[in-house]
Parts: sequence; structure tokens; C-alpha cells
Amino acid sequence: MTSIAAPIVFDAPKLPADRELIETRLVWWYFVAALAYMIVAMLAGAMISLQFLQHYPFPGIELLSPGRWRFVHTNGVAYGFLANGFLGMLHWAVPRLTLRPVLSRPLSYFIFIAWQLIVVATVVGVLTGQAQAVEWGETPVWVDPVALLGLVLVAINFLHPILQLQGPMYVTLWYFISALVWTVLVYMMGSFLPQYFVGGAASAAIIGLFIHDLVGLFVTPLGWGMVYYFVPIILKKPVWSHGLSLVGFWGLAFFYPLTGIHHFLYSPIPMFLQYGAVISTIAVELVVTTVIINFFMTIRGRGDALRTNLPIRWFYAGMVFYFTTCLQCAFHTTLTFQRIIHFTDWVVGHSHLVMFGVFGFWMLAMLTHLIPRLVGAGDWHRHSWNAWHFWLTSIGMLIMFFDLIIAGLIQGYQWRDLAPWEDSLVASAPFWLTRTIAGTMIIVGQFFFAANVYMTWARKPVAAPSEAPMPVAPAAA
Repeated sequence: MTSIAAPIVFDAPKLPADRELIETRLVWWYFVAALAYMIVAMLAGAMISLQFLQHYPFPGIELLSPGRWRFVHTNGVAYGFLANGFLGMLHWAVPRLTLRPVLSRPLSYFIFIAWQLIVVATVVGVLTGQAQAVEWGETPVWVDPVALLGLVLVAINFLHPILQLQGPMYVTLWYFISALVWTVLVYMMGSFLPQYFVGGAASAAIIGLFIHDLVGLFVTPLGWGMVYYFVPIILKKPVWSHGLSLVGFWGLAFFYPLTGIHHFLYSPIPMFLQYGAVISTIAVELVVTTVIINFFMTIRGRGDALRTNLPIRWFYAGMVFYFTTCLQCAFHTTLTFQRIIHFTDWVVGHSHLVMFGVFGFWMLAMLTHLIPRLVGAGDWHRHSWNAWHFWLTSIGMLIMFFDLIIAGLIQGYQWRDLAPWEDSLVASAPFWLTRTIAGTMIIVGQFFFAANVYMTWARKPVAAPSEAPMPVAPAAA
């Protein structure tokens, strides 16, 4: 099975110079910001985990309370790490796929500065007790309009070169277009409707949609678009099936917006909406399977890359985690499973696997591939540090995932059997300690990577950033 459209190959001499297409300095700034927020968010998560071990380092200090720092942990990952990484990726990929620069470079710099201010303002707001009661949307109400305006400007800046294209369009750009439009709508829905217009069960339904649509309509299309762009470039071969790439795109568009209410099963939300969320979630797993098949068939004949190419290893480890997390989500959302696992640590393990084990891994794959090119260093300072980064992070993620599965099952069955609440705390304590150890492994891995990034940047540049856009399957014949 092969792509129905022949790959389009561009002659390198006809390409505009990098400095005409891409503001590489801005891409670098976005990546540095993403790494900084990732480390801060992870340190916040480690600090929160100590609360479960009765060793929280800042007891009684309101600004440092674990409940507020949990918001720093989650929002730091979503809007600090992932959003900055995606914005840097868009500045790198969109001009190369369209052979046109973004609408305005001054606007790009303005968005960069404004977005960092938005993230910092969100942290200040939630630490001072101004968080909204919306999961993943705790951003203070006075930040929301500014953030929404920023997202609109981002969409305008990147849609301008994309919409000038005529004829077939790369499937990566399909995902980027959808993400730019959907993110504005999702953020508007989650930040304003529950706060000002609806309440009760209707508000819970909208919050459920927002929680999952933030993942499915912001993070997922940008993540999938990133994989569709970088994997063919690194492997130097087109994706296996054009048809499956379309199934993945339209399946995401049709099923994912309906899944979020599965966060509120057995609630006052009408049961037909809950059943619809269950069916949609199972359908999403089938859609994800088509994407995973497409990429594992793409690497067929190039399996050596999993051993020799670290970015490919990051990408495909994330794909395995993606299939795993979506498969378990399909089971989680059934009413049978919910009787046991609702509110347990298995759900926590699931969310960590999808946000960091999947999209975080793909982000790190891209950074590992691009950073030497961005700084003109030619190669990494130490490949061994990158290897430590990968193995500490991957093993730590696996330990945390399986640890929280077991903890969740123990908690769920104890609660089902009406055991005293204190018994579940005692039973969970060893697993919470294991989670802290696994999280520490992950954090140590990120420090290996951060040190390698710094030392690579500190080298004297030996080459200008360059990389000809390699073909990916067009999304239309």
C-alpha cells in the first residue's frame, strides 16, 4: 500500500534562503522557553508528590500550597512547554512547507513576548488564588481575553502563508489549519461559557468538552502534524499511505470533539450525552490505530533508525505510548471500568502518559533533531548525555505509568468494597513513593538534556541552520 500521490521533491537551489523564510533565532527562543517551563512544571510536580508522602517542604505557606502549585504543574506543561514548542515548530515548518514566510516577523516577536507574559501572569494569578474552577483552564479571568487575542493573532500569522497555496496541500498543513482554528474556538468555549453563561450540569458538560478538546483539538493536531512533517524528513521516505493519513485527519475531526463528557460519567449530565462520549472515545482509538499503522509501515525497511537515530526513537516510543494510552482510554470510558477506576491514580497515570509520554516525547524528538541546526553547532556536545536523557525519561515514564495503574486498581477495589478511607491511603503510600522516584528519574533526564543544549549552544557556530524540506504525502491528489 503506497501513497496515491507521487511525492513532490523540491530542487534545493530554488528554495529561498533560510534567512528569507525562517526567523531561526525566534524558533530557538521558543524552544528555550519551552524547556525552561518544562523543567519548572516538572519540579512543581515533584514538589506536589511530596505532599502524598507527608514531606511537603512548604507547609502552611499559602502561596506555596500544593493545590495551587498543581495548577502551575498542569498549566506549565500545556501553555508553557507544549504551546511554546508548538509555536517554535510552526515557525520552522510552515514556511518550509509553503515556501512563504509568516505574515509578519514583528508580529511573531510580539506574540513571543506576549505569550511569555501570559504564562507568567497565569502562574502569578493561580498562586494568588485567582484560578477559575475549570480543569486545564484555571487561567485567571483577566488573562483569558488577552490569551484569546494572542491565539487569534497566531492563527492569522500562520494561516496567511498556508491559505496562499494553490493545488495539493501537505497533510501536515491540514492538521495545522485545523489546530489554528479549533484552538481559538476551544479556548473561547472553556474560558467564557462556564464562567459567564451556563451553570450546573450544562457547565460541567462544557468543561468536560474543554478538558478533552484542549488535548484533542489543540495538542493532537499539532502533534500529529509535527510527526507527519519530521518523520519522513528524518527517514528520507514518504509516509506509507496517503489514504490512512486522510482517515486519521477526518476521524479526529469527527469523533474527538464529542469525547470530553466521559470525564463526568455517572453525573447529572443526560445519559445520552454520556453514552455518546463513550462511543466517540472508542472510535478515536480506531482512528489512532490507523495513524500508528501508517507510521510503523513507513519505517518498514528502516528499522535500523530506531537504533541509530535518537529523534526517531523518541517519535516511535511516543507512538507506542499513544496507542497504549488511547487503548486504555477506550476501556476507561466504559461504565464498567468507571465503577472501579473513577478518581483513582490510574487516571493520573493515564494523563501523564498522554501529555508527556506522547506529546512530550514527540516534542523532545523535534528538539533533539533541530537544536544543533538552530544554533549552528553541527552536532550535539555529547551524544551520551542525550542517551541518558532518553533512557532516564523513558524508564521513569514506564515505571510511573505501571505504578499508578496498580495503585489505581488497589484504590478502586478497596473503595468498591467500602474499606475505610484510611486503608486506601496506607495501601497507596508505597506506590506514591515509587511515583516520586520515577518522577525524579524523569527530571534528572531533563537536566541532562538542558545541560547538553547549553553546551551545544555555547560552541562556536560552524554552520548556518539549513534543512531542505523533504516530501511528505500531500493531503489531496
